[in-house]
Amino acid sequence: MGEFEQLVLLAVLRLDNRAYGMGIREEIERRTGRDVSYGAVYATLDRLQRKGFVRFDMGEATPERGGRARKYFGVEAPGREALRSTRTALAVMWDGVSI
Repeated sequence: MGEFEQLVLLAVLRLDNRAYGMGIREEIERRTGRDVSYGAVYATLDRLQRKGFVRFDMGEATPERGGRARKYFGVEAPGREALRSTRTALAVMWDGVSI
């Protein structure tokens, strides 16, 4: 799993599985100090969905959004397991390394 995929999954988890594109982008920017584009977030969410790592639910359409519904994302069990495996693998690789 790539670094940005990890960041997106972690942001969705931090946002309590009621995450939407702009919220995910803001969470990553706030915590990492990196500039993140909406396109990168949505492309990654699409890829994570195809892998079975995230799901989405449609919210209610609102006048503020021009009558469009917001798409809310949540992390599925395989996504949680992928994060755990990645964290473990990285910890093993970093053990004993000093830079």
